[in-house]
Amino acid sequence: MTNINFTGIDIPSEEFLIKCMHCGLCLPTCPTYQLTGLERNSPRGRIRLIKSVLEGKLEISKTFYDEMYFCLDCQACETACPAGVKYGNLVELARVQIDKTKYNRGISKIIKKFIFENIFISKKRVKLLARLLKFYQKSGLQYFVRKTKVLKLFSNKLYKIEGLAPRISDKFTDESYPKILYPEGEIKYKVGFFYGCFMNVMFSDINSDTIDVLLKNGCQVIIPSEQECCGSMHAHNGDLKTARKLAKINIDAFLKYDLDFIIVNSAGCSAFMKEYAHILIKDDYYNYAQTFTSKVSDILEFLNNIEMKKPQKEILKRITYHDACHHVHTQKIYNEPRQIISKIQGLDFIEMKDSTQCCGSAGIYNIINYDDSMKILDLKLKNIANTKAEIVLVSNPGCLAQIRYGLEKDNINIQAIHPVTLLKESYKE
Repeated sequence: MTNINFTGIDIPSEEFLIKCMHCGLCLPTCPTYQLTGLERNSPRGRIRLIKSVLEGKLEISKTFYDEMYFCLDCQACETACPAGVKYGNLVELARVQIDKTKYNRGISKIIKKFIFENIFISKKRVKLLARLLKFYQKSGLQYFVRKTKVLKLFSNKLYKIEGLAPRISDKFTDESYPKILYPEGEIKYKVGFFYGCFMNVMFSDINSDTIDVLLKNGCQVIIPSEQECCGSMHAHNGDLKTARKLAKINIDAFLKYDLDFIIVNSAGCSAFMKEYAHILIKDDYYNYAQTFTSKVSDILEFLNNIEMKKPQKEILKRITYHDACHHVHTQKIYNEPRQIISKIQGLDFIEMKDSTQCCGSAGIYNIINYDDSMKILDLKLKNIANTKAEIVLVSNPGCLAQIRYGLEKDNINIQAIHPVTLLKESYKE
């Protein structure tokens, strides 16, 4: 079997692709195929499109553009694939090629250019945008906009997506802590903490809970002030150049310290930071990137692999758990959260149907493809509601914002929180 090389990634040969067409194990796991039932909207259909473009049998067109961005890049197909096809890499590299064409235009391009090229390249710019959004939320302007539905006059899509933005935190993580924090007792681990971009300004309470849990478990916590966005959103949307630049900044920021681990509490960030060596494979930073990625650990992965301090407080709640795609499919983190949950006394844990199915957030997918995203979210909300849980645990900020939005929109009385928030509560005397 021969393979055709696509920027360092192997494209399955025609012979192998035919076998895939007879396999189809990926189809039941693909959210977009489940929505439409069209072969083109499935992983193997998209692989055929990519292969045809690469071989010159098909030109990059609006149809090709739409198909590559209709995909959520949830990578559920990779988990299902018995042959181990790296489908996520194929789609992301296809988006890199699309980014250079005339089809990358319109509202999608404007949003991506504004977010990736102008805002999420600098922590200062992210914080400035966050403060403007906070003023909008707290000044009464947001209330007026929602009450009058004035945005409908300009754009029905803008009216719909306005509600997706989470509340801005009162304090940002990077402004709330010194560079080094020490546990009360023995130092067992020296860890760096990555506070992220969204987490820094929209979920700083979760960052605080994470830091407290790390300190409770004997960690000396170092918080480098030089760190920036991990670059995952840029890479997933065709801007590998900026993603590599941000990766190098973070490598420099953390490797100046002799760390045992680099702890990340966002599934999307930890997944991508483990890929730094891959995206920098032909760069002078490659060896540094290998060292960096070897130290990256998701917070739930880290806690499960150490002798975690036993929770003391009993929490009498009925809970369920949503598996973030970048946990279960990209990092193969599935049992770890459940093992940690099982250590908290009093919990009644109910396994959710299709807990590993995507919630429809997928970076900025819910902004670019709002209606499709909501159809996927509705399936997730139904499964959450059917557990009759009081709390759903969610370990990725995009998923958390999406699920909270859906629960509020549908008036479902279930609280969505990060697992470390529940764990911190269980450590209270």
